[in-house]
Amino acid sequence: MMMWRLIWLTVIMAFVLVTGYGVRLYAQTENAVKGTYQPTTKTTKVTKKNIEATKPISILLMGTDTGALGRTDKGRTDTMIVATINPKQKRTTMVSIPRDTYVQIQGGTVQGDKINAAYTYNGTDGAISTVSKLLAVPINYYVLVNMTGLRKIVDAVGGVDVNVAFSWTDPQHVGNYQFTKGPMHLNGAQALAYARMRYLDPEGDYGRQKRQQEVIEGIVKNALSAGTLSNYSTLMKSLSSAIQTNLTFDEIKSIATGYSSSAKTFNQKTLKGTGAMVNGASLQLPSTAELQSVSDLLRGELGLSKTTLNNYSTKENAANANTFNFSTGAGTYTLY
Repeated sequence: MMMWRLIWLTVIMAFVLVTGYGVRLYAQTENAVKGTYQPTTKTTKVTKKNIEATKPISILLMGTDTGALGRTDKGRTDTMIVATINPKQKRTTMVSIPRDTYVQIQGGTVQGDKINAAYTYNGTDGAISTVSKLLAVPINYYVLVNMTGLRKIVDAVGGVDVNVAFSWTDPQHVGNYQFTKGPMHLNGAQALAYARMRYLDPEGDYGRQKRQQEVIEGIVKNALSAGTLSNYSTLMKSLSSAIQTNLTFDEIKSIATGYSSSAKTFNQKTLKGTGAMVNGASLQLPSTAELQSVSDLLRGELGLSKTTLNNYSTKENAANANTFNFSTGAGTYTLY
């Protein structure tokens, strides 16, 4: 497993920093990180003392398509991952939340919608609050990655190598790019299209998440190679324009060094939902048992006791207990 999954793209800067490339590159890294910093009142940041003591932390990782491939709107966070890092247990746990998961949107007047809309309505604060409320898990930090910046980053590291699972082209949704089964070297534009496609993938959104991980792993690998040094300034500028986070430079340094043991074991899970058409929209509806299981897992990794979920989703599920089957998807799910 690649270390990118600890803090997503932000960790690239920390890795470059701690590998000792010199004072000038250190300064460039520090300036780049400062350019990504955007505080929020919705996270519960860990104290410096607790970070130095390597207490478990949680990070909400989000990817948005703002401006990508002709888009000019704010975009939605089609990629959302809650990651917990537990150095004492030497493991990182990641839970992916499908984009179509139906939830109560926090921070505004909208009652319920797909979870990827929380950022559209209320920005990072809304997305953080929505995830935290859904799973009863405190979020310590967030990292937001702009997929437009992903294209620039890939070009800055000289492209990425991937292994295409099946041949495909999808000009209607991601541009007129040809992907042939087997190994391929992708430039930035190709990598963006490769990471975004989901309509032709047999695994749908789950398949897209795998391809996004593959691209990011390639970025990390090339960012740490000696050949990238000649293009280092370009890489730093790309990172600072593509990432937003409430992690400070000092926090990134501390996590990159003190939390490295957590890369030894990775637990990966997806919040499973049952697909259903509700009021003309295709939604993913996680059962209360599934929500509780994920909450228990993440809280346990953070050293917190279990708590019984009692939120909008669990109440809606209870109201539909006699009309909808979460195992088969049969029946009718009504929004109250």
